[in-house]
Amino acid sequence: MTSSDTATLLEDAADRIADIPRADIQIMLRRAALRLRNAAAVSMEEDIEDALRDLAGELGMTRNNAISFIVREWMEKNLYLPIHDLDEDGEVDGNG
Repeated sequence: MTSSDTATLLEDAADRIADIPRADIQIMLRRAALRLRNAAAVSMEEDIEDALRDLAGELGMTRNNAISFIVREWMEKNLYLPIHDLDEDGEVDGNG
């Protein structure tokens, strides 16, 4: 379950609080707490946080999405993950 799914479930539960069983609310709150706890698991030094925040802003991403993007790019470059295939029918600008 993604964080947006969790947020949607929580918002829906808030709208229908009288209709949601107590056990379901407890499960949703525990999931939310776990996500919050894990979200801060990656802490960086201040200069890295500043650069990460700037990059995330430039790319229009959240901090966590920027970290995922950077890690994926690094893993593809170092062949830990397969590289995305380029569309061979697409046009390429520039000189080769």
